[in-house]
Amino acid sequence: MASEAFEEIVETFEFLEDWEDRYRHVIDMGKAMDPLEEGFRVPSTKVEGCASQVWLVPEVDGDGPSAVLRFRGDSDAMIVRGLIAILIALYSGQTARAAQGIDAQAELGRLGLQDHLSAQRSNGLRAMIERVRMIAAEAASH
Repeated sequence: MASEAFEEIVETFEFLEDWEDRYRHVIDMGKAMDPLEEGFRVPSTKVEGCASQVWLVPEVDGDGPSAVLRFRGDSDAMIVRGLIAILIALYSGQTARAAQGIDAQAELGRLGLQDHLSAQRSNGLRAMIERVRMIAAEAASH
């Protein structure tokens, strides 16, 4: 089940019919995120497989499947910062078990992003989703 924050993004995308406006909205979401402190821009938080520099920092509250996940992230590319903001909306606040059950491709498909991202951006987005899923699986197993 998608979060309320993600549902708001879906509603906004339905309202914005023009892809130029949707791209602008994604970029604005990225601009609205707090920048990640330099101390978190380290190899252990860097997401490999992205053309841009991408960092995802998990915050896990609790243990096991009921641990609550929150994410912060950053990128050197504005559109990618926006994609991180969308993933944060999708996954932050979810339990580790719930996060593992999210079909990110289907949820993101509701935004129609896959039809409007370059192959490189799509690969990077998949790498970010894979990182989130690994973090959720690790948190659930503790």
